Amino acid sequence: MLIKYWPRKLNIPFMKFNWLGVVVSIIVVAGSLFLLATRGLNLGVDFSGGSLIELAVTDKVTETTVKNSGIEGLTVNTATLTSGQKVVVIRFSNLDESLLGADFAKLSETEKVSAAPSASSAYVKAALKQKFALQDTDFLRQDTVGPKVSSELLRDSLIALGLAILMMLAYVGFRFEWQYGLGGIVALFHDAIGTLGLWSLTQWEFNLTTVAALLTIIGYSINDTVVVFDRVREDRRKYKTMPAADLVNMAVNETLSRTFLTSSMTLLSILAVLLFGGPVLSGMAIAMIFGIIIGTYSSIFVASAIVIFFGLGFRGKDHNKVEGFQVPQ
Repeated sequence: MLIKYWPRKLNIPFMKFNWLGVVVSIIVVAGSLFLLATRGLNLGVDFSGGSLIELAVTDKVTETTVKNSGIEGLTVNTATLTSGQKVVVIRFSNLDESLLGADFAKLSETEKVSAAPSASSAYVKAALKQKFALQDTDFLRQDTVGPKVSSELLRDSLIALGLAILMMLAYVGFRFEWQYGLGGIVALFHDAIGTLGLWSLTQWEFNLTTVAALLTIIGYSINDTVVVFDRVREDRRKYKTMPAADLVNMAVNETLSRTFLTSSMTLLSILAVLLFGGPVLSGMAIAMIFGIIIGTYSSIFVASAIVIFFGLGFRGKDHNKVEGFQVPQ
């Protein structure tokens, strides 16, 4: 229905401002790298190891009362489940050895490393039971991840991200010329680093669902970039004497309806996940919303700017190499 009202001919001068897009992207990437180097990421239990407990909010069990319970090493927040039930979310790492009892002290150092997460979880659970007169049924969720498992999850997640980017680079480089592959891979790094920078700035929890969102983002971004590149390749066969910036600008405008409709429908779906998916999926939903926006931006300004700068890949002399790149006068 929306496509019926979309203008038949658009000529928005995106490439006239490609220099501005490049400057903004450099600032975003540099700022994100600075944040990652100085603040880092707030790694969740999946990657940092430790335990998580969820309790239903009652008159006795609230965020304030748990914080003031006297149990050391707890990070306490409140969240709302998809059912609308409010819960107290308690996170903690391995506790001090002196709190874990005589049986734990008798273990060897190697055994203590693997037993510490479960022993810490048992100690906190017992302390909460005693403090608030709780039963086992009052514990809605209890997760424990050991240091070995968390380090393997982090390693495997980084490998998955790296392989996905390399395979997409190979695909774009095979389907198009090398400059298109370079533009696509720079756009992917731009989107991934920008998303990680947002997580570092806000200190939202970085967990496995966030990694899944990152993989989705780079897939969505390269798909949008390939659509633009494919139209550039088609148009350059028709308009061989057209300046590079004008040709790329025309291709972006011709694919803009598809980009707008696809992005809009995807955003509506993810908004539903954000609103009704609960705290477990909220991080993934926010990452994907941000990723769709930054991915669309990078396809228009980042990837296209690099292709214009290095040339469109005409056989023989490429008269559209650097001359098409717009710079401020």
